[in-house]
Amino acid sequence: MSAPCSTDAAAQPVRYFDRYENRVVEEAIYGEKWLRWAYDNPLGRLTNSAILRRAWFSVLYGAWMNTRESAKRVPAFIRDYQIDMDHFESPPRGEWKSFNQFFVRELKAGARPLREEADALVLPADGRHSAYADGADLSGLVVKGRPFTLEELLGDMNLAERFRGGAMVISRLCPTDYHRFHFPFEGVPSEAERIDGPLDSVNPIAIAAGARSLCANKRELTLLHTENAGMIALLEVGAACVGRIVQSFEAGKPVAKGQEKGMFLFGGSTTITIFEPGRVTLAGDLLKNTSRGLETYARMGDVMATLR
Repeated sequence: MSAPCSTDAAAQPVRYFDRYENRVVEEAIYGEKWLRWAYDNPLGRLTNSAILRRAWFSVLYGAWMNTRESAKRVPAFIRDYQIDMDHFESPPRGEWKSFNQFFVRELKAGARPLREEADALVLPADGRHSAYADGADLSGLVVKGRPFTLEELLGDMNLAERFRGGAMVISRLCPTDYHRFHFPFEGVPSEAERIDGPLDSVNPIAIAAGARSLCANKRELTLLHTENAGMIALLEVGAACVGRIVQSFEAGKPVAKGQEKGMFLFGGSTTITIFEPGRVTLAGDLLKNTSRGLETYARMGDVMATLR
């Protein structure tokens, strides 16, 4: 497990490896000054603990993001973070009704081609991904935070034993990313089980400062039963200013690889994919970059792993 990390690490720039540009990139962090204040500054940490990480704050913030007034922020957001809107459906004349309508924008047909090989499992979301051949050993966690266990993450000791020794992929979505998430493989999903918790940031700045976001935040767990890949655990982890995790699938009904599973309303968020031991081989670049301390930027539908 990873060791606690000092705030010196939290003060460092966040860098990741871009799969498509084949280079290391420094992340443009939405709300970076606020984020560093909330986790680096003593007063900021107190405010974060008392107010910002509380579910009611994120619900209120999310409600504001549903207002027409919030839509005024969309053009500057697109410009400042250089979001390629050619990938996404837009309302007539680009007149968004709210920031959240923009935030959960849908992809245009063909914008995210699926790896269709029968043995390929695909990434569930656009984002920055960390991969671990053994999900019970997160010693290569991109920015080392406080350790946690599979039991804490899944909220169930029996499930933790079932997945112990299996591969894990952590997919971090920034506020600038496409915020719908998808099934990595075909199968039959269970109901999504809600696990309550606070709403800390999932940014590496927060994790480096000691936030236990991945295992403690509000999250939802779905078990995907597949014919060839065994059982796959799918978690969506809420984060600061994420008002809701919205599931759009029907439990017990077969789903296709790449089919939409749900969406996050405003805020950075994370999905976690956990496999039973011996079922898959993770993509080599994901493993290599994680071992170097780098997340890998890649998009939904691109290869995450292959069946063994």
